[in-house]
Amino acid sequence: MQKRTIDDLALAGRRVFIRVDFNVPLTADGAIGSDARIRKSLPTIRRAMEAGGRVILASHLGRPKNGVGPSLAPVAQRLGELLGQPVPLAPDCVGPTVEAMVAELPPGGVILLENVRLHPGETANAPEMAQGFARLADVVVNDAFGTAHRAHASNVGVAELVPSVAGLLMADELAFFRRAMIAPERPVAALLGGAKVSTKIQLIESLLARMNVILIGGAMAFTFLLARGGKVGSSLVEPEMLEVASRTEARAREMGVELLLPVDAVIAANRDGSGEVRTVPADAIPDGWMGLDVGPATARLFAERLTDMRTVIWNGPVGVFEIPAFAEGTLSLARAIAKGTALSVAGGGDTEAAIAKAGVADGIDHISTGGGAFLELLEGKELPGVAVLTDAA
Repeated sequence: MQKRTIDDLALAGRRVFIRVDFNVPLTADGAIGSDARIRKSLPTIRRAMEAGGRVILASHLGRPKNGVGPSLAPVAQRLGELLGQPVPLAPDCVGPTVEAMVAELPPGGVILLENVRLHPGETANAPEMAQGFARLADVVVNDAFGTAHRAHASNVGVAELVPSVAGLLMADELAFFRRAMIAPERPVAALLGGAKVSTKIQLIESLLARMNVILIGGAMAFTFLLARGGKVGSSLVEPEMLEVASRTEARAREMGVELLLPVDAVIAANRDGSGEVRTVPADAIPDGWMGLDVGPATARLFAERLTDMRTVIWNGPVGVFEIPAFAEGTLSLARAIAKGTALSVAGGGDTEAAIAKAGVADGIDHISTGGGAFLELLEGKELPGVAVLTDAA
């Protein structure tokens, strides 16, 4: 799991192919909605430039189909503003024209390749695509943790052909994963939210072997409560997962892992929050009503339990936090985690959005840049984009 990094390489004069994650949100008129992903790549880019490397940046943007998709032109402009120098955008990401532009790069120079997913060979990890990237590179630096769970040409194929290491952002992600999951300070807890048990069962099973406490919120908690014999009204449940939920609780007891479910819930008949809202016991929800947030007693219980922890991992909101009537449970727990003294590691797009809404990002030790990659790491899976990197001595 420990990989060599950009700091282990001599870069002066060498062509440094950096896979970054510039998959930024775009507004309806094509402008950048948030430049956070660009900013997070800057330390690695600057490190390569300052070392005299000739820097080639590769990224995807959006989900092109049949060769049609968004251009990285707005990203090149914004990156140039952040670096304080123009960043030319290549007209393609592979091919003779691009190779000629790279050959003219001076030490410390930087170029951004056009959207790699405009080529179907990128996501297919086609050998000819990987070879096209390899012709641009003396060394490969992968700084795109958000795509590390995908075996694509720009993060796996090229790294099989050219010496490859982790960028600073990638190394940071892996370091926090080791601190939270491989060798955590104990006791350690996981706060899990989300809609379905079926999408989180692999995660829960992996965490049972590592956690002291697992706290479950979100809609998936109602499948567990129904499996216990509780009344959950019209709350979202997965009937086919009831037996799995029961087995999971039994296994937690056998392993000495404390598995906590909500004791109360904020309920409504309408998901949009337009009607009456009540708070009731989580296992006594009337017919026609659905649980849409953990209640205040649950928020206090979970927060108090997390106070005793030395390490906290968080994945998934515990309610429909986008709607004010059902946001307080998630926001209060975000504030509690941020205020606590435990090492806090959070991941997932919705989790990051909840942290931002609570205004406590500065209080979370690490917010992962990879939703799917973060989840797969927690599930104990090997990430292709990490496995291919050179191991540290």
